[in-house]
Amino acid sequence: MIKQTLYFSNPFHLSTKLKQLVITNKETGEIKERVIEDIGFVIIDNKEITFTQSVIQELAENNVAVVFCDKTHHPSSMLFNLDGNTLQTERYKAQIDASEPLKKQLWQQTIKAKIRNQAALFQLLGKDDEALKRYANNVLSGDTTNEEAQAARHYWRHIFNNPNFIRDRFGMPPNPTLNFGYSILRSATARALVGSGLMPTLGIHHHNKYNAFCLADDIMEPYRPFVDKVVVELKSESEDYHKMTKEIKARLINIISMDVQMGENKSPLMIALSHTTASLVKCFEGKEKQIKYPTLV
Repeated sequence: MIKQTLYFSNPFHLSTKLKQLVITNKETGEIKERVIEDIGFVIIDNKEITFTQSVIQELAENNVAVVFCDKTHHPSSMLFNLDGNTLQTERYKAQIDASEPLKKQLWQQTIKAKIRNQAALFQLLGKDDEALKRYANNVLSGDTTNEEAQAARHYWRHIFNNPNFIRDRFGMPPNPTLNFGYSILRSATARALVGSGLMPTLGIHHHNKYNAFCLADDIMEPYRPFVDKVVVELKSESEDYHKMTKEIKARLINIISMDVQMGENKSPLMIALSHTTASLVKCFEGKEKQIKYPTLV
């Protein structure tokens, strides 16, 4: 089942009643209700939004990711459930005990999948994808030759038809648009990891001690080109794509509902993430050797 994403940018008060989220418009007094078990994400983008403690408790119990935006209206923090799976202790142990060779193999698979999706996006856009295909084929265990970085330099020079473009978190457009899309993707990935009984903090490659979502940052890598695709579309549709209007944000938020190819089947990206994280659990447990990632088509 596809979970709903609720985005709040006006002053609301949120409370709960009989397993429903009660949404009260502070300006008009209008009241709406949503069944909590049908919700996957709640995005808070207004400092005047208030909520009762029961809201946080019940959203957490239903593995709803609650994302808070900063004063620039970009996602800056997230709340998620610390007890999201009945086999959590067992899966934590498998994750912690994963050997370095296994983690290096998983990282190799992840980077190969990422670069191949970048190449697929180039193909969709009518660009030469041969260089990216070569980088993907050359990825070694642990990506010791850093094919990811070499592919990234080529990718960002050509994806927006701007050889001077530099992908930088604080850089010029379309960086802010990419940042917003990646933040939503990161939240969705962390939610899927928790739902599969894994710790988003303990990565297979990322190990920044100040990063609470190292594993989410690892696993979202092959999904990034799906965000890039939408940003390319937005850029081609309007010169004002970087102004981050409600309409632009809605397009980026809806990325988690877009259909992606998983093997022979299509499924919403949100569901695909659950398949990916479930397969990662099996890799940690020694039951499978491959992480399941979507392909961009």
